[in-house]
Amino acid sequence: MVNKEDVMKALKKVIDPELGINIVDLGLVYAVYIKNDMAEVKMTLTSPGCPIAPQLMSESEAAIMKIKGIKKAKVEFIFDPPWTPKKMSDQARMELGI
Repeated sequence: MVNKEDVMKALKKVIDPELGINIVDLGLVYAVYIKNDMAEVKMTLTSPGCPIAPQLMSESEAAIMKIKGIKKAKVEFIFDPPWTPKKMSDQARMELGI
């Protein structure tokens, strides 16, 4: 059975092309829900007008679909609470010199 950790591991393969860091360590993934063979992810962007939103959405859904047992993936962007650098992992902050 697929669990949240499986989805988060898959999403770590999705790299923000502007920052070169995966979306999990950037703190963009807010929630993961799994029901039967469907995974739903609620995530945000570093800014609401981010031009790479469609790319991140499609790459995230594609990464989730590679998980054995998942037949449907849905990614939804939310902006509340807003993203801040405080949401990043310590590793991501180190890589960016923050």
